[in-house]
Amino acid sequence: MWRDAIQQVIISEAALRQRIQDLGSAITADYRGRQPVFVVVLKGALIFLADLIRAVDLPLTLDCVALSSYGDGWVSSGMVHLRKDLDESITGKDVLIIEDIIDTGLTLHRLVHHLSARHPADLRICVLLDKPARRRVDLPIAYTGFELPDTFVVGYGLDYRGQYRNLPFIGALRPEVLRATPRRESAANPDLPGPTLP
Repeated sequence: MWRDAIQQVIISEAALRQRIQDLGSAITADYRGRQPVFVVVLKGALIFLADLIRAVDLPLTLDCVALSSYGDGWVSSGMVHLRKDLDESITGKDVLIIEDIIDTGLTLHRLVHHLSARHPADLRICVLLDKPARRRVDLPIAYTGFELPDTFVVGYGLDYRGQYRNLPFIGALRPEVLRATPRRESAANPDLPGPTLP
């Protein structure tokens, strides 16, 4: 059975639910009187976004970007490919990036640089999971759900080779599952469409 690939539940469904309610309350208080644009990073942050926006009591709008830095591997390559850009202008608007996980910080750093060029009034970051042990660039994170050790996790939107996104919890895969795919620092697929962010 496919769930047998999970070695351990790291964050339970109940803990996720409670923490996201807390994040929603904090965002509601901080953006009171404003109408933020939530920019979700596809695909991993979709489930987080769906629960988070229902915990935010504000008028808001949504947009999305699609990036890639992992390809089929399980370590970020450092090359960030922009697969889908924003649909609407964010000039003069309060923007909150919604991301599933930050580890090296390279992907978010390049996304922040890309969006800052659009001259938003304010640009902040909300991440569900933070792996500070892997950080290579310093980024201010306004809202963090959980801090994790350097462990590869799946579930609640996070995937391994496209699978496990639909698990209602955050879990660690068994080592033998990961050993089936070589650990490559150059895992990004060079055939992905779109430019590489600077």
